[in-house]
Amino acid sequence: MMTVSEFSMQGGVPSHVIRFYSRIGLLNPARDPDNGYKLFSRSDISRLHFIRQAQSLGYTLDEIGEILATCSHGQSPCARVRQILRQRIKENRGKLDELMTLQKRMEHALASWERMPDHKPQGESRCHLIESTEVTPMNA
Repeated sequence: MMTVSEFSMQGGVPSHVIRFYSRIGLLNPARDPDNGYKLFSRSDISRLHFIRQAQSLGYTLDEIGEILATCSHGQSPCARVRQILRQRIKENRGKLDELMTLQKRMEHALASWERMPDHKPQGESRCHLIESTEVTPMNA
């Protein structure tokens, strides 16, 4: 059995992350009956690696908890795992499209601003560069 700091070193994760995972139920350490310290086993290392691997694929901690709960009931989480990843890929593609639109808008603005002189604010004007830019919807 390992303490939080020992488990942290073995798992390659900071102690505060181990404590957080324990607090939200992703890790379920035993307790030392003498002092109440959290104690972790070798199987907890495997569970920690699974959590970190799932995170690296984009799963949220709530989703990982759902996957682990399904496993603990002896059921396969595979269908749900695929469903979550399909949805995440779809969401990411939408975000990437929005970012590409924003990138093009920014590049176009900067190219036109490079040819414009600097001005001090006057009256209601704050920055003539931004004010000269045509407002277009993010989806354009």
